[in-house]
Amino acid sequence: MQMHPYRILLTCLVLLCSYTSFTQKVPEFPKAGLFNAKISPDGNLEIYASKTSSLHDFEFLTGKWTMEHQRLKKRLVGSTEWESFQSEDENFGTMLNGLGNTDIYRATLDGKPFEGFTLRLFNPETKLWSLYWAPSTTGVLDPPVVGSFEGNIGHFYCTDLYEGKRVIVMFRWDKTDKEHPVWSQAFSPDNGATWEWNWTNTSYRIKTKPTKK
Repeated sequence: MQMHPYRILLTCLVLLCSYTSFTQKVPEFPKAGLFNAKISPDGNLEIYASKTSSLHDFEFLTGKWTMEHQRLKKRLVGSTEWESFQSEDENFGTMLNGLGNTDIYRATLDGKPFEGFTLRLFNPETKLWSLYWAPSTTGVLDPPVVGSFEGNIGHFYCTDLYEGKRVIVMFRWDKTDKEHPVWSQAFSPDNGATWEWNWTNTSYRIKTKPTKK
């Protein structure tokens, strides 16, 4: 029996929609590298502050946010599969007379509730920020990523071990749109020669209604 042309078209549209719904869009990333940082002759990571670095750099984060994430399923193995999920974040503003900044991150990962705590500290002598992260899975602060903002773009680095392999970790903050800031993470397994982006999220500020007097 010959299928009607309209039925063929409808079938094709259904298949196309199904394919699109199960295909993750690959996020677009800027060029990765060492910005306000370098590898010394003896192979150590050296980080220095930008001329615009300021203790006010993270004040834009104050408030409550929803976050849209895209995360690479496997890292440093050439994977091109991405997964998407949502989370919430509450930033409590500045502390320590402006030298500190904290927030709590909440999500459901692998069907289980997850929380993360971020502590950001600004050193007024070096003009560098140190960003510490503690997940609810361990309760231990990770080594801080250290760096600064150059205008609206911030780069923060540390050396760490990922599955037994030494990597340079980079956080990138883009606060060009302060109502929709973007955070991204990349690893370099070869001292900054090449980089693999593995995570990004965009935050959306939750507007609060003014209280009636």
